[in-house]
Amino acid sequence: MNDQPLDDSTQTISWVSYILHLLVAVSAIVPGAQMGPALLVVALVIDLVKKGDARGWEATHFGFRIRTVLWAGLLYLLTLPLWFFFVFPGWLAWVAISIWFLYRIVLGMVRLNGQRPVTD
Repeated sequence: MNDQPLDDSTQTISWVSYILHLLVAVSAIVPGAQMGPALLVVALVIDLVKKGDARGWEATHFGFRIRTVLWAGLLYLLTLPLWFFFVFPGWLAWVAISIWFLYRIVLGMVRLNGQRPVTD
C-alpha cells in the first residue's frame, strides 16, 4: 500500500487535529453546541506548527486541513452580511458551509485511516 515508514507521532497529531476539526464541524451544525472557534484555533495552530514534520502522504493531510479552515473562514466572512439583512439566507449559507466543512473533515479522516493522501 505505502512504501514509506509511518511516523506514529505525526499520525497521532493528525488524528488529534482531525478530531478537533470534527468537533468543530459537528458543533457548527448542531444548534446550541457552538464550541467551535477556540477548538478550531487550537487545531489550526497544531497543523501550522507540525506541518513541516510530516512527510509523504501524511503531509497532504496537514495542508488539506489548513486549506479547509481557511476556505471555510473566508466563506463565513463573505456570507456574514446575509445575517444582517436576511436572517434565513444567512443561516442557510452557514449551514451549507458547515456541511461542506464536515464532509471535508470526514473525507480526510477516512483517507488518514486508510493511510492514503488527500487531495482537493
